[in-house]
Amino acid sequence: MASSHRSSPVPQGSSSDVFFKKEVDPAKHARPVQSLPDVCPKEPTGDSNSLCVAPSLVTDQHRWTVYHSKVNLPAALNDPTLAKRESDFFTKTWGLDFVDTEVIPSFYLPQISKEHFIAYQQEISQREKIHERCKNICPPKDTFDRTLLHIHDKSRTDLEQVPKIFMKPDFALDDPLTFNSVLPWSHFNTAGGKGNRDAASSKLLQEKLSHYLDIVEVNIAHQISLRSEAFFHAMTSQHELQDYLKKTSQAVKMLRQKIAQIDKVMCEGSLHILRLALTRNNCVKVYNKLKLMATVHQTQPTVQVLLSTSEFVGALDLIATTQEVLQQELQGVHSFRHLGSQLCELEKLIDKMMIAEFSTYSHSDLNRPLDGECQVLEEERLVSLIFGLLKQRKLNFLEIYGEEMIITAKNIIKERVINKVSQIEEIDTDVVVKLADQMRMLNFPQWIDLLKDIFSKFTVFLQRVKATLNVIHSVVLSVLDKNQRTRELEEISQQRNAAKDNSLDSEVAYLTHEGLFISDAFGEGELAPAAADTTSQRNTSPNSEPCSSDSVSEPECTDSSSSKEQTSASATPGAIDALVSEDMRLTDLELGKLASSIQELLCSASDMCHDRAVKFLMSRAKDGFLEKLNSTEFITLSRLMETFIMDTEQICGRKSTSLLGALQSQANKFVNRFHEERRTKLSLLLDNERWKQADVPAEFQDLVDSIADGKIALPEKKTVATEERKPAEVLVVEGHQYAVVGTVLLLIRIILEYCQCVDNIPSVTTDMLTRLTDLLKYFNSRSCQLVLGAGALQVVGLKTITTKNLALSSRCLQLIVHYIPVIRAHFEARLPPKQWSMLRHFDHITKDYHDHIAEISAKLVAIMDSLFDKLLSKYEVKAPVPSPCFRNICKQMTKMHEAIFDLLPEEQTRMLFLRINASYKLHLKKQLSHLNVINDGGPQNGLVTADVAFYTGNLQALKGLKDLDLNMAEIWEQKR
Repeated sequence: MASSHRSSPVPQGSSSDVFFKKEVDPAKHARPVQSLPDVCPKEPTGDSNSLCVAPSLVTDQHRWTVYHSKVNLPAALNDPTLAKRESDFFTKTWGLDFVDTEVIPSFYLPQISKEHFIAYQQEISQREKIHERCKNICPPKDTFDRTLLHIHDKSRTDLEQVPKIFMKPDFALDDPLTFNSVLPWSHFNTAGGKGNRDAASSKLLQEKLSHYLDIVEVNIAHQISLRSEAFFHAMTSQHELQDYLKKTSQAVKMLRQKIAQIDKVMCEGSLHILRLALTRNNCVKVYNKLKLMATVHQTQPTVQVLLSTSEFVGALDLIATTQEVLQQELQGVHSFRHLGSQLCELEKLIDKMMIAEFSTYSHSDLNRPLDGECQVLEEERLVSLIFGLLKQRKLNFLEIYGEEMIITAKNIIKERVINKVSQIEEIDTDVVVKLADQMRMLNFPQWIDLLKDIFSKFTVFLQRVKATLNVIHSVVLSVLDKNQRTRELEEISQQRNAAKDNSLDSEVAYLTHEGLFISDAFGEGELAPAAADTTSQRNTSPNSEPCSSDSVSEPECTDSSSSKEQTSASATPGAIDALVSEDMRLTDLELGKLASSIQELLCSASDMCHDRAVKFLMSRAKDGFLEKLNSTEFITLSRLMETFIMDTEQICGRKSTSLLGALQSQANKFVNRFHEERRTKLSLLLDNERWKQADVPAEFQDLVDSIADGKIALPEKKTVATEERKPAEVLVVEGHQYAVVGTVLLLIRIILEYCQCVDNIPSVTTDMLTRLTDLLKYFNSRSCQLVLGAGALQVVGLKTITTKNLALSSRCLQLIVHYIPVIRAHFEARLPPKQWSMLRHFDHITKDYHDHIAEISAKLVAIMDSLFDKLLSKYEVKAPVPSPCFRNICKQMTKMHEAIFDLLPEEQTRMLFLRINASYKLHLKKQLSHLNVINDGGPQNGLVTADVAFYTGNLQALKGLKDLDLNMAEIWEQKR
């Protein structure tokens, strides 16, 4: 579109412009493309092409270029295809259907009118006039003709005759190589017969150089002739230029004078004040910097003073502050170039000193006299040490404390044993050298006193360890809490800043949308408080250093320095809150692990005390001392150990198992020995038992009475008056009389010993239950062997097992059965619910005892049954009445009644005689059937009736059998 509507060139002001007169035929004359005119064209170098191509102010200043184009953009963008000329160039691209819409002028841009270009036109018009005048003075020349080109070619050929060395930019004859090349020495050598020839050569060289000079001068004159017009124009304008320079010089001089006056009157004083203020500020900064350097210079002596008073935290804080100042404000100071490394070495030395100090503190704390005081030794010193160690991440101090605890625990036992042995005069320490052997020579009361003393010292020791570890734990928790609170504050600050930024962005967006400038929205009154807040925040920031480069006044620096000194002085062992404010390098995870390690260390201290106590017990048990203890002594030992276990559990919050395991092991041995002794004792009693009714001493009756009161325990020994009571014939239990043998009385006492042992040693409840059930089973089986099995005939030497022996054995079993539920309830109350299944053993034992009692009753019935069978088999129905058979039967029945009535309860006696009577009727019926005696009212019937009446009357006459229903009519067979 631009090519189709190209406008014609604008005519120039001069009619002599050759370029517009005649167009050169390109076929006849090929003119090279020339560049824009140059004010200072280059000098010719002998190249004819360069002479043609080089621009010239004289020849090319009126040539038409693209810069002369004055075609407007709408004319260049017109679409010739449209019938109607449109002013909008978007129509071509967007089609004929494009609808013009009125463009609303932007309120961001001002309305432009011709008045806006008036100043520009006035400024440019003067320059345009000067430009037109220059074009008239120096009209442009047309292209070089062939003659000029020929002259240029000839000049270039002539210049090629001149050696290239003369054309070099660094040509200098003072260079020996250049001089020898231009003037060879061979032309100046006059020695020998070659003088004439050398003179000729010198002349020839002189002529050649003169020729070169002529060529150069001719070319220079030619170049001057080419630029003669410009040269003469420059000469003519030289006077005008001098006038212009003179006026300019005068104007500059006047301007300088005015500027000097303005500077002297208005600026010099103000600038001097500003320079003085700047100088004062710089002096204050230098003073503050020197003061800070003096303070830093005193760091090492101050650290030494703090270390002499064991204020490690203050020393570390001072070192950290000094290193921060060296890195931020005193960086590059040559005099402090070695101070940083010296402070690092000093910090390492402080680490070693703190570890050594903590080791010394641990030794002093744990080895002070165990007099019952549980206060922390020098708590402030401990707090300072812990903070210093935490600050330096030296977390192995707990290992040091643990090692010191082990040594102290060993020394406690050793000191207590030495102290106890030294008080016993019977022990000769010269003869018995080893401390363990001296300890084994103590009797039980002495040894139990020693053990009690050791346990008490261990308890005090653990209480002190707990108090110390509680202080350490509180320090760790304080640091952890401080870290969490700092993190929460940072999160809150970030949220506030984010909210503030969002509100500021929204306000800025609103202002921009309204077309206002952002700077207009913030007045000076709003920006000043913001700057003040920023300054105050920077000054109050914990990371800012006093006497910084921003400080401008001496009082401010002094206050900052004093505040820093107060901060360093406040970092002394004392209040924990003051020390928590210091920056710690530990993470929350490390602090949490350290807190857990502190609790584990307390538990390990308890375990260690238990382990040392176990070793002490085992060293005493080497000669079987603990296994030889009686029940009372072992119970005393067990209670003492259980008390110590409970005390340590209360202190540490966890039960240690080593001493408890040792106690359980010794308890198991004690239970085995306890049971074996009682079983052996019961076995001896049964083997020597003659199964006769024994008298019941008063102490056994009291024992039974105490059980009836609900107290299953051995009663205390009564006074002498109580012991003088006469023994009773029977044992009264809850109103019932029990005729028993001596073995059963002792068995009841043994059973109570088992129950009391369970109360004294709860850990052996299950073992005691198993052993007790075994003892009861043994008594049942062994008594069955001796009585029912007639083993007593061989063991004791009894002639026979009488009905009285059987009845006495049955009554003893009934007494044991009466106490089995009481024993069961006692063990049930002391067993955990998951072990209640073991109580079924008592049900089995009760069944066995009932079966045994039933067998004894059956044995008594069998004895009478054999007697009836023997006597009634010889019965004859004849006079006299009663017959001798019935007399004998009644006699035996009376003996049976006399034997068992005082032993067995009345109801049991009645039931037993009913069973005997049933056996009697059976045998009598059988005999009458054999004799063919029937109930026909005959003589034989009368005789039998009389004998039966005698039997019935005799039996009912016995004590307790008066109302016994014998039902003798069953002896007769039913009539067919």
